[in-house]
Amino acid sequence: MAPTSPKRSLEAKLKDVDARLRRLPGNTELAFERARLLDKLERTDAAQKAYLAVLGRSPGHFGAINDLAMLLYRTGSRGDALKLYAEAVDRHPDNPVAHANLAFMFLKAQEPARARDHYEIALRLDPTNTEAQRGLMAVLTQLGEATAVSELREAGAGPSMTVLPYRGSGRPIPLLLLVSAGSGNISTERLIDDRVFETTKLVVEYYNRSQPLPHHQLAFNAIGDAESCAAALEAAGGILAGSKAPLVNPPERIEPTGRAANAARLGSVPDVVTARTTLHPRALLCAPGGPQILEEHGHGFPLLLRSPGYHTGQHFVRVDNPGELGTAAAALPGDELLAIAFLDTRNTDGLYRKYRAMLVGGELYPVHMAISPLWKVHYFSADMAENAAHRAEDEAFLADMPAAIGAEALRALRSVSETLGLDYGGVDFTIGANGSVVVFEANATMVLVPPPRDPRWDYRRGPIERVFDAVGAMLRNKVSQASSRKH
Repeated sequence: MAPTSPKRSLEAKLKDVDARLRRLPGNTELAFERARLLDKLERTDAAQKAYLAVLGRSPGHFGAINDLAMLLYRTGSRGDALKLYAEAVDRHPDNPVAHANLAFMFLKAQEPARARDHYEIALRLDPTNTEAQRGLMAVLTQLGEATAVSELREAGAGPSMTVLPYRGSGRPIPLLLLVSAGSGNISTERLIDDRVFETTKLVVEYYNRSQPLPHHQLAFNAIGDAESCAAALEAAGGILAGSKAPLVNPPERIEPTGRAANAARLGSVPDVVTARTTLHPRALLCAPGGPQILEEHGHGFPLLLRSPGYHTGQHFVRVDNPGELGTAAAALPGDELLAIAFLDTRNTDGLYRKYRAMLVGGELYPVHMAISPLWKVHYFSADMAENAAHRAEDEAFLADMPAAIGAEALRALRSVSETLGLDYGGVDFTIGANGSVVVFEANATMVLVPPPRDPRWDYRRGPIERVFDAVGAMLRNKVSQASSRKH
């Protein structure tokens, strides 16, 4: 007799729980078990309603708060997930899991100091909590506290390798996922299907090179930020030298994707425009001679200042005149700052537009276009939700990118993709007045977040799912092609 599939087993359990709930309709724990089964069966909307029903009966139910927050995080509602994790801490201040989960959200939001506070509380409550150990090491690495990291490592905290759960029913494809202990990793939660791949996550800073690599048929380098992860990328290259499996995003292709390096090499691509970008010691820009240093490097005002290694507009400011430079530089973190020429890319309607396309296996996939009256354009802060005309323009871009941006721009984007040579990445850009592509950023760390459950965003779901499907196909093809060559 063939073994029962995991899905059928879950459905049988759900049927049993439903029957028991009909006999005991007020049983909170049965209702919670039902919500978790719906969640595992990926009936997301039904699971969310079921968790909320549990919380309607028992507002402080830790399991329902925690699992609903996890569901919201997985489906892209990170703000709502953060609020729920914070509520879990408020209601259960002595629960180490609550603090570790909230710390994880702060770490993802690039707020390492707040993450550190909650990881340390979690470890005071439960010194054996491995998630908190790994998280605290990640925070300390991000904060540059090498001595504290070494002390934790010597104490046995934070294993270098972790096997993630496999949820498939057939034989899994073993995958080796390389990550950095700090920030700058590609978000792979939705990219690597745990019903197809059994993933071993390896933290490169903690790995002992004398240790053999686990068996794997595919390696995925998820260290994606060249500016904050230079040492980790170098370590990953050395580790991967011992692998014969096909590789996604080789470290040597990530290394030249920092903003200054990209501005130089992509600016030479036909029909591509980039902003002059140079890196300077922060102390020099804070000094009275800062404006002269920038002038010697070809910069005028206004210009943009940015701390390397940060995304989503963090620590990124416009400086309108030389008199503002010292104050602006002093307020930004880091020993070095990027000076970026300000390009006025407003359209004839006076608005800024920023497009994003993902690069998967050499193909381009549109994922959004944001419109804003502000120079710093991000989809989450742009006026898209309340402006139907802007959403219509976004939808037109997603439905037919060649028609929306023009043939010349599409050719230029393809050249950018070829120059980068990434298996997975993304490019943020706009279209210049002459039809050229103005590239703002191009690297492997572009976040791909599913839209909220609101009918206004229904047009975005298909294009984003196509990217996830393309990544899955690309990963499977790499494995099958390697297998074909062996035979």
